[in-house]
Amino acid sequence: MITPPFLQKGDTVAIVSTARKNVEDNLKPTIDMLEGWGLKVKIGKTIGLFHHQLAGTDEQRAEDFQEQLDNPNIKAIWCVRGGYGTVRIIDKLDFTKFKQNPKWIIGFSDVTVLHSHLNRMGFQSIHGIMPVSVARATDDAKNSLCTALFGDKLEYELDCDAINHVGKAKGELVGGNLSILYSLLGSESAIDCEDKILFIEDLDEYMYHIDRMMMNLKRNGCLSSLKGIIVGGMTDMKDNEIPWGKNVLEIIEETIKGLNIPVIYNFPAGHIRDNRALIFGKQITMEVTVEKSKVTFE
Repeated sequence: MITPPFLQKGDTVAIVSTARKNVEDNLKPTIDMLEGWGLKVKIGKTIGLFHHQLAGTDEQRAEDFQEQLDNPNIKAIWCVRGGYGTVRIIDKLDFTKFKQNPKWIIGFSDVTVLHSHLNRMGFQSIHGIMPVSVARATDDAKNSLCTALFGDKLEYELDCDAINHVGKAKGELVGGNLSILYSLLGSESAIDCEDKILFIEDLDEYMYHIDRMMMNLKRNGCLSSLKGIIVGGMTDMKDNEIPWGKNVLEIIEETIKGLNIPVIYNFPAGHIRDNRALIFGKQITMEVTVEKSKVTFE
């Protein structure tokens, strides 16, 4: 996997929208934070654009992202928010210049489209908070993004959840939003789970939807070849009037039953305030004991 150059003071970060629309006046906390890290900020043309739910037309969003991909002075592209829409532009993008001059792509949720696509191309990317969530993000979440971007040692040690599966594994970290990973299966952006450590998180889904998505991953062979699993925030889950009969963690447990691999539940990443940065495509070691869970990025 190719690691884009880590940032240095004076570098420029572009903020763009690949999906849902966003206004510019809510970005002051983000701009202040980046400038406090010694970075410069470029606001993309899609910030402030409106096309129904989206930040401009597919063509406008693709053009803005392409401009930042091709600009050698832009060292990182930070997607302003999620929602839906990134999959509508992924096939319009030309990564030729990006391959010659790679840079960090940052975000989560709908940005999983880019993470998965870049991973299949052989490039690392950062799953972390987005500009619209900076104001409510925890200090740990913001600091972890800074650590990841500047290439400092990234490591997490957590109290062990009672339902974790103990063990130790080493492998490349992949994943993102479960709904997006599910939607990409069968495409050239589909996740490759062979000998990987899979991270998943999700928001606002029905229990039976989670079951359907996990069963699809299982039937596609995405689970049997894993070395480990990290489950992040499963936030604001819903149930039908007639209950499904299991909560979200029980659904995941049932699907991965029989896999002799370490599993970390309730990892602080996803649609939560404490959304810690993860480097997809990076080799990690996960060690789970009855007392602690530790994730170390090499």
